[in-house]
Amino acid sequence: MRRPAFCNLLLLAVLFLFALPFTQAFAGESRVALVIGQSAYRAVPPLPNAANDAKHMAELLISAGFAVTSAGDLSQNDMRQAISDFAAKVSAAGPDTVALVFYAGHGLQIDGENFLIPVDLDPKREADVPLQAVRLNDLLNTLGALHTRMRILMLDACRDNPFPALNGSTGHGLAMVDTKAGAPGSFISYSTSPGSEAEDGNGEDSPYTTAVLSIAKQPNLPIEQAFKQIRVAVNQATDGRQIPWESSSLTTDFKFFSTDNGQQPATDALAALAPSKATDAGQTEAQRIQVWRTILQGKEPKVAYDLVVSEDSVEAYAAFVEMFQAAPYGPRIRLLLERRRQMVAWANAVAVNTGPSYQTFLASYPNSDLAATARKLEQRVQNRTIAAPAPLATTVALGPTCPCSTPSLPATPTLLPAKKHVEEEPSPPVKKRVEKSTPKHKQPPEEVVVQRRPAPEQGPPPGAVLEGIGIGVGIGMGMGGGMGGRGGGMEGGGYRR
Repeated sequence: MRRPAFCNLLLLAVLFLFALPFTQAFAGESRVALVIGQSAYRAVPPLPNAANDAKHMAELLISAGFAVTSAGDLSQNDMRQAISDFAAKVSAAGPDTVALVFYAGHGLQIDGENFLIPVDLDPKREADVPLQAVRLNDLLNTLGALHTRMRILMLDACRDNPFPALNGSTGHGLAMVDTKAGAPGSFISYSTSPGSEAEDGNGEDSPYTTAVLSIAKQPNLPIEQAFKQIRVAVNQATDGRQIPWESSSLTTDFKFFSTDNGQQPATDALAALAPSKATDAGQTEAQRIQVWRTILQGKEPKVAYDLVVSEDSVEAYAAFVEMFQAAPYGPRIRLLLERRRQMVAWANAVAVNTGPSYQTFLASYPNSDLAATARKLEQRVQNRTIAAPAPLATTVALGPTCPCSTPSLPATPTLLPAKKHVEEEPSPPVKKRVEKSTPKHKQPPEEVVVQRRPAPEQGPPPGAVLEGIGIGVGIGMGMGGGMGGRGGGMEGGGYRR
């Protein structure tokens, strides 16, 4: 009787010990993920790899300890609802949560803003995209507003623009996003450089997702080092045509998989050669370029090329093009450097959003694919400035111009005052006039109410007329005075840019 129970306990122990090294990666934190794959576009050809990318990324994240919500082929309303539901899950998971979003599908930049494309988008003009798509900033702001430990966003969304109505009027790829300008603890990765287009690939997955699925499985590999290796792998797989990019404001470490056995990731010779972020702090661009010249000195062109690609900085590329000009690596890095400088200038122009900022961009890049958008935004800013109404003078007193603030007669008088009003002591002037003209007020107020209550057709008593108009009795027209008081009371009451 005891033997089967003992065997069961032994089996459970073996399974626990096998899983323990990897479960240590998730101890003390919650991991939740939203995975979106947009394949079945209705107005343009489908993206078959996007569905595969989402499926295989969901499997990887589940094995990495994430509670994954998978969604595919979403309309605009469905995508917004999926993001809202995911935000609720992140919030419920608590502050020590890692929230990750993976998106595979089309993405566009319109007027310097990035948009994720629902499957029901069918734009006839640029202005339709903000109305029919989902702003990337909306997703970032939604996650940034939550009290979480970390937010990771991976976008395999920089494929070519498939919409004929937008060809020639929008910029290529996605615009840059600076995570340091938002909430700390954010990490965003594009499948290719800003302003560039990614390839869908000929295999089951895109080149970007293929590299992530392979490299992220390495245990104890920090996310920054993982994506440096992913960048080199994608660049090699596409023969230099595609280089992933990321921006990070992380303040703590993250590893997809960790072990507690002290195992360290394979030595990354490229990462060991790159200067540390602490070294870069406080240096000018010229000084950082000089540091990279020293690092690249004496290196073989291929080694130097992989090193600057893994680093993916303007300074590293600038140093490389000075030292290695021969094909194939020299021309590749030169084009990449020019485009990166252009996208930095474009991001600055959009952030400042003034006529001079767009003029500065156009002066440097008049033939850019973003030039048409820059001219449009410049004109929009100028029109907005011209059309803006003059501000109101702060010294203008609004009170006298408002009819309701001018002095007026009291409100409509009470024709039949309550008993307590009769009992109240009248004001001195009224009291004198009443005693003078109506001696019967010497009687108790109760008797006045009972005996002298006028019939409706006779008008209000003199006291009521005096109370409504605020003038003396003796006019001799109770009805006329009462109506005058009533009339007097009514008259006085009388986108991004």
